[in-house]
Amino acid sequence: MSDPTTQPQPPAPNSTTTDQQTKEAHAAFTATLHSVGANLEAPLRDRATTIQSNAAALERQETELAETTQRLARQNQQWTGLADETRDGLKEIGDVQNWAEMIERDLLVLEEMMGDVEGQESESVNGDVGVDADADGERRRVEEEVEGDSGDGRIPQNGDLGLDGGHHDAKDSKVKAENGTRSWFRWW
Repeated sequence: MSDPTTQPQPPAPNSTTTDQQTKEAHAAFTATLHSVGANLEAPLRDRATTIQSNAAALERQETELAETTQRLARQNQQWTGLADETRDGLKEIGDVQNWAEMIERDLLVLEEMMGDVEGQESESVNGDVGVDADADGERRRVEEEVEGDSGDGRIPQNGDLGLDGGHHDAKDSKVKAENGTRSWFRWW
């Protein structure tokens, strides 16, 4: 503690000017800092505002993108399903076409066989039972073993019964059917 008898001395005039200069320098420095801060703050505030508004826009776009992606995924699944159905349908059409061609070939073989049977029936009326005429006019027995025939009664894969010297196939029967020759399968 200080002694009560001593009185404070008034400041020296030299120290007053120094204090005042320090205050002025401090005020000038503070003003400069505020000025520089204001100059730097304005663009930063603008950028912050832009970033904030862009963030909201980006969030909206993100939501829209997620919804669009989900719609596209559903559409992709639908198209994949449609493609699978179409592929299966085409396979089925191909299978049906193959099946129809096999049946047609079998029917043509049966038609030719029935035509030969009808021909034999008409010949049997004339007394030529079991005899068939070749393209050369030679007569031969129908029971003869056909070349390549295994003798087990099965019809060869190509439909050739070999009843006309081996020059017959299912295409000939189809041509006969188209030309209007007598056919057991006229309704077909």
